[in-house]
Amino acid sequence: MTTTGTALKSYGPMQFPDRAGLHLWQFERAQRLGLIPGPDVNGKRWSRALFDDAIARIDTIKQATGTLPDVGAARAERHLADRFSITVHSGTAAELARRGHLPVRGEYHARPLYCGLALETFRDRRKVQRASAAGRLHLRDAAAKTLGVRESDFDHLLRAGLLTHSEIVEGRHHTQARLYRQADLDRLLRSRRIDWPAVHATPKGHRSPLAALPTRKRTDRATGG
Repeated sequence: MTTTGTALKSYGPMQFPDRAGLHLWQFERAQRLGLIPGPDVNGKRWSRALFDDAIARIDTIKQATGTLPDVGAARAERHLADRFSITVHSGTAAELARRGHLPVRGEYHARPLYCGLALETFRDRRKVQRASAAGRLHLRDAAAKTLGVRESDFDHLLRAGLLTHSEIVEGRHHTQARLYRQADLDRLLRSRRIDWPAVHATPKGHRSPLAALPTRKRTDRATGG
């Protein structure tokens, strides 16, 4: 038996996992998976009968809940890189979630936490590679370079609503940096609304064709063309 200490008549949400030898996240995941019922004493505590039943199945519960807690994007991406021995770019976890492959299980400091169980059981290397390629995030300068445009051209694209940032991250000295998603840049490069050869051929100091783009109204939705 995994229990520690004297048996209680009922167990609180911290006592139950502590005495059962479970991490709190394992306990919460076991409840989500239906392996441990909700509290049956005043809606707040678990009876000794429920606790003893869980203890009798504790090895099964631990196996089913896995070994990886729900984690942030950086840790999720490191896990995938190590698991498949490939380069996994920042933005991959969000892209996998966007495609329905990686559930979000809450947040920490306003940042999403990704399902550790889904990460631990993930088997599809190609899905990770595709998500890494599409979800890769770029700072403004790198995004402009990817598009092959000048800083002023980039401003025109933003003004017209043809491009918008995917994330905002905290930089040095409490500054914020906007990040742009590779798939959005690729979609923009395929847009028929822009004469890209003309844009790329415009010499420095000359008016860009992008200057003629209409300014997006606030009620309009930004699209990639």
